[in-house]
Amino acid sequence: MTEDKRILCGASSYKELFYFNPEFDSLPDAVKDELRIMCVLFTSDVGGILRLEFDASGNLNFAVESREDDFFFDEIGSVLKIKQLQREKTELLTSLETYYKVFFLGEDMEEDHANRD
Repeated sequence: MTEDKRILCGASSYKELFYFNPEFDSLPDAVKDELRIMCVLFTSDVGGILRLEFDASGNLNFAVESREDDFFFDEIGSVLKIKQLQREKTELLTSLETYYKVFFLGEDMEEDHANRD
């Protein structure tokens, strides 16, 4: 993890585990559960490792990687699955970005809404 990225959560098909960054423990349990389900199902479907990370601007990005010798990893499927999640989970992902910008970057919500209009 570099200085300008902060991992929210991730899952690995190799170690069959889910990681949730304790810095985000203040999120509601329902949100944490939804993130866990989303990440675990992703790696179950396409393999590899998925991380949800915030960049320096507060954007939530999907980072996917796989082992070089993992011939079962579905690279095309991972791209399609990310697009599907971004479409289906727009409200959740947008809310998480807003949460991060307000509580971690110290941005004003009113200012954020004014910039969108």
